[in-house]
Amino acid sequence: MEGSIFKIPTKLLQLITSEQAHQYRIIPVVSSSDEFIFKTDAEESRDYLQELAIVLGKKVVLQKESSKNMEIYLQKNYRKRTKTAQQSALRYSEDFLLNIIHEAKEIGSSDIHFEAFEKQHKVRFRIDGKLLEKYMISLDEYPKIVNRIKIMARLDISEKRLPQDGRINITNQQEDFDIRVSTLPTLHGEKLVLRILSKNTTTVQLENLGFTETELSIYKKSVKKSNGIVLISGPTGSGKTTTLYATLKLLNTNDANILTIEDPIEYTLEGVNQVQLKESIGLNFASTLRTFLRQDPDIIMVGEIRDVETANMAIRAALTGHLVLSTIHTNSAWATISRLIDMGIPSFLIASTLNVSVAQRLVRKLCINCKQLETAANTVLKEFEFLKNTPLYKAVGCSECYQTGYKGRKAVYEIIPISEELVTSIKNKELEINHYLQENKIATLKSNMIALVQQGITSIDEVYSFLIT
Repeated sequence: MEGSIFKIPTKLLQLITSEQAHQYRIIPVVSSSDEFIFKTDAEESRDYLQELAIVLGKKVVLQKESSKNMEIYLQKNYRKRTKTAQQSALRYSEDFLLNIIHEAKEIGSSDIHFEAFEKQHKVRFRIDGKLLEKYMISLDEYPKIVNRIKIMARLDISEKRLPQDGRINITNQQEDFDIRVSTLPTLHGEKLVLRILSKNTTTVQLENLGFTETELSIYKKSVKKSNGIVLISGPTGSGKTTTLYATLKLLNTNDANILTIEDPIEYTLEGVNQVQLKESIGLNFASTLRTFLRQDPDIIMVGEIRDVETANMAIRAALTGHLVLSTIHTNSAWATISRLIDMGIPSFLIASTLNVSVAQRLVRKLCINCKQLETAANTVLKEFEFLKNTPLYKAVGCSECYQTGYKGRKAVYEIIPISEELVTSIKNKELEINHYLQENKIATLKSNMIALVQQGITSIDEVYSFLIT
């Protein structure tokens, strides 16, 4: 049966909580002014109907559904939360906003989107890189929620014409985490994105991220140099910052002075001096880097190289004997060099300071509990002949992966250490190096994605856009 059949419209979805859906084994079908109609596989009784009517405040009508279908409905639409989360939900049941935040965190969402449209306002969660619509908010209630978030983030509630950035700390007996808040004025009201930032760095280790053994060895050798620049490229949400933090954990020793300038500070690291960017008062990447050079640093981490001034300061720091780690937005590891040259950085400075260029992406992994072998279509084999004799797996969906077919994500890397040969190429602005990559057996993003498909870790559908480039 197609997955779309089990999709519940958002207006119905939010009629009951995840806890109610699983406890009573009900799925909303229709809501009117005087009654609810639910699907269920539970045994109907007068007491059961009365309890539901009291809990939900309306007459309840039940429609019989098979247990198999009910499991799919529940897993796909109502993710179960941990006991800690359920306790939080009970405590915050009267507080719609806090309940949304805690639900998002507990089901593994990275971002919460509050979006304003002409006739309805939405709340969507980003889970494993994909947006999932979760709630509808009435036109009357939406401004109240926006103001509440702004107050919590210490933003100006009267300013609705300009974007604002703030931060919220959520602390209780069970958890302590931060939320980065970004507001954006749109046609029908302000759009807010809440990025959930975890303070737990225990799992942030280079060995756990997705490097192959060869890549990890090359990367560690590059970042353990006493000076130079390490650049990690990729789009927003590709895991660059996590790789940087894992690198800092490796380098964080008692004899090293580590300084970072970040926007935002996503993890707090004991023994690392972390600075939060504040553009509004002139505390930007370039100005902070200047100050860093007077703070006797060994290692400097710059959240992102956004402009030529920051790039020049990073180069200067590397030339004066410091190790500089940073990120940049490019499509591949080698494209980073082109980007820096386009920004106006002299090629001889890039060649003399860059230790390694890294590109990365995040790929969803097939759920090992339900993935299935599939016979590749002729069109696929014609397009990708290298997969002709490879067992290919497809996403199916089960209770372990909430019927998505995927569970967890894996970082895929492209790592180019800057050798003497590449130093010469960069100085001469010879930026075609495909032959060099093949000769030196350097894995690209594309070749690593192909390897994941061949190993049955992910599907062709997940990496298709990389295979056709």
